[in-house]
Amino acid sequence: MPIVTIQITREGSGPGRKHVTDEEKAELIKGASELLLRVLNKPLVSTFVVIQEVPLENWGWGGLPALEFRRQFPEGPR
Repeated sequence: MPIVTIQITREGSGPGRKHVTDEEKAELIKGASELLLRVLNKPLVSTFVVIQEVPLENWGWGGLPALEFRRQFPEGPR
């Protein structure tokens, strides 16, 4: 019984979006489940996928709150 946990920040997934849509979540669930089926032969009905949306202020990166990291490294990590 595989359990896949996907943690994402609670913010928009593209321009003009304020959160991940239900359709995007459904695609993540489908894709993760199909990957386990293909790679590990785990049946779809035995795979659980949990999506956890984390408030951005609770997300850290490179020793900094994510928003501060993005401010200091707008081009991304080096």
